[in-house]
Amino acid sequence: MAPASLPTRLEGTAPASLPPGPEAKGPEGTAPAPPRAGEPQPSYPAPPAYAPPGGAGPEPASAAAPAAPPQPPAPVAVPPRAYVGSGPPTYDAEPTALPGADPDALDDLVPDTVLDGARYGACMVRAVSVRGDSARYRGEPRRDALLTARFGSGEHALVLVAMATGARATPGAHRAAAEVCRWIGRAVGRSHARLVEDLRAARRGDLKSGLHRLTDRSLGKLRATAAEQGLAPQEYSATLRCLLLPADPACRTRVFFGAGDGGLFRLRGGEWQDLEPRVTEVPKGEAVVGFGSPPAETPEGDRLTMDLGIPTPPSPYEPAPEPPREPFRFRASLGRPGDVLLMCTEGLAEPLRGEPELAVHLADRWSAPGPPGLAAFLADAQVRVKGYADDRTAAAVWEA
Repeated sequence: MAPASLPTRLEGTAPASLPPGPEAKGPEGTAPAPPRAGEPQPSYPAPPAYAPPGGAGPEPASAAAPAAPPQPPAPVAVPPRAYVGSGPPTYDAEPTALPGADPDALDDLVPDTVLDGARYGACMVRAVSVRGDSARYRGEPRRDALLTARFGSGEHALVLVAMATGARATPGAHRAAAEVCRWIGRAVGRSHARLVEDLRAARRGDLKSGLHRLTDRSLGKLRATAAEQGLAPQEYSATLRCLLLPADPACRTRVFFGAGDGGLFRLRGGEWQDLEPRVTEVPKGEAVVGFGSPPAETPEGDRLTMDLGIPTPPSPYEPAPEPPREPFRFRASLGRPGDVLLMCTEGLAEPLRGEPELAVHLADRWSAPGPPGLAAFLADAQVRVKGYADDRTAAAVWEA
């Protein structure tokens, strides 16, 4: 008689392929009869654990998977703010009065706000010009002008950002600022091929001398226009600040140039750096002993004649002296990934230097990866500070 077959796996017992425990055999080697009801079940020892060759023990079935490396916390977005400092400024936060218009000179109108942006090479640009709180309240035009332009195409293109501020309390200040931006734009555009070559070759000396000539020509045209209108040179003048950005991603040279006060800053590693070129101050006023004054006597001991302070009458054959001109400013720098380069007029430079809370707020807002959108950049540029109500014009460059 063939022995009875057993199932391959029983619930609660070891697999059939493992060696069974000791069991009693019936007569003639047959399998024992099943136990009767009520009798205790025979107990079998647990089978030995399987050990692979080499002596390594078995891995527990419930071994946990290796823990994933901890992820860095997501950057917390810094919310925009309407103002910083001790309190909100006195002026209304929104435009109040429009400038007066001449029906025969509607091209002379200036919008309250100008906003622009672009991406070329390894940098992304945001630019804005906003009328100040004081001008919005008084119905005066924005004295700041902004020009953004691209000359050329592909990797040979050159991006120019130019901004100017017209003289305070002069009727044609906005026109002077707009004109000097157009003149410098025309000059740079005609020379853009040579400028791109100099930028790629890092010819700092050639760049500085060439841009100095272009700046002098543009500001000289302002003085000529003032003379045509019968105005003094300072009555039709403007500051000028420019930024050159090559579109070639392999060229990270950024060149600032211009004349007049303002700000040039760099945000690196969450900290602001003031890059504004320092201008040597020319002593003004009366001479003092030991600095600029004539000696009391000659080396031979002769006393000098007393100066009675009577001014010498101007000669009819000599032109009247011109007011001192603003010195030329130039700075070339290399952009690193993550840097933010900020060029601005005095309307934003002054509160950035004078109100630490504004500098901290903009550093927090602009330290996030990538630049803000145009609307967000506009909100950042016009965060208000009590005591600063001038026009603001700014251009920021994010390095990728």
